[in-house]
Amino acid sequence: LNAARSNIPTTIYKKRFFGARGGSTIVQEKDDEDAVINKEVMALGKYRMEQQELLQIRSIILSEALAERGLPMKTRTEVSTVVGKEEPEVIDWDCAMSTTKEPKTCLISFDAEPHTKVIAPIDTDMWISLAVLNRLRRKDPTKIEPMWYSKYAILKSWFNDESSNYCILQHCGVEGIVLAILLNNPQKSVVLKSLLGIALSGMILLVLPLLNFIVNRFAVSSLVWMNWMKWARFVHAPFPLKLYLAQLAWKGLAKVFNNIEKRVRDFLIELECTILEERMPLTVGPGSQQINTNSEEDEEEEEEEYSIDSDSDDDSDSDDSSDSDDDS
Repeated sequence: LNAARSNIPTTIYKKRFFGARGGSTIVQEKDDEDAVINKEVMALGKYRMEQQELLQIRSIILSEALAERGLPMKTRTEVSTVVGKEEPEVIDWDCAMSTTKEPKTCLISFDAEPHTKVIAPIDTDMWISLAVLNRLRRKDPTKIEPMWYSKYAILKSWFNDESSNYCILQHCGVEGIVLAILLNNPQKSVVLKSLLGIALSGMILLVLPLLNFIVNRFAVSSLVWMNWMKWARFVHAPFPLKLYLAQLAWKGLAKVFNNIEKRVRDFLIELECTILEERMPLTVGPGSQQINTNSEEDEEEEEEEYSIDSDSDDDSDSDDSSDSDDDS
């Protein structure tokens, strides 16, 4: 900005600010000076516009980075809406059992497996297997809501304990809460990585005497010292090369650790799917009818007990009145 202003001749400022005002005494500027002024002003405006665009782009990048680190910042996908598109609806759910007599469809596998639970938005027939939905939520949640044409806020309605009354995780119990703490935010899952690191460290400490014995026997073996001329060059190598080899070894160990973490995460996801299959209540279908029948039978038994108690109270009242009459 200062550079652009410095290119403007100082005589123009003198003529603008210190020139005489009035009719015939005004100094007539030349056409070439006007052209220079207009060009410099246009360059200055273009520079300001570019700086404003760069400032907006940098603010967007900063907000995206802060949102990835868990800070409550609005992202570009949250504030951008398509023209004419409605916001996803928070909706309740229906759960049913897919059987051989009453099979259910699935949005992913077309037909749900027999004796597995399926879930769908309430009063709809767009079913999906409960285990498949939870597995997809853990691995790629961006593909969930487009299956319902982005009409329903599935993640917010069914998997958010804080802002939804229709969350299905409330039926998982304490085990589900522990698994949710371990599996939430896979990019920033410090809890799972810490526990896995502690477990691996404990296992290494347990087998440390055996490892010490193996390393000592290998270090003094003839197989190692017979090949001294082959690996001696690495012992006396310069420090940058040793640092590079250590970096490669560290990357290999990190890759192995990530593979172990992935396997443990997959096991915990399958365990969470099993808990949902066992504890998710049925709202439609044969299982829900049995639950309703049991509740009706319990109500009938309570009514019968209440009628028996009222009859016994009436009999006792009549006996008391008859005794009082005899005494009189």
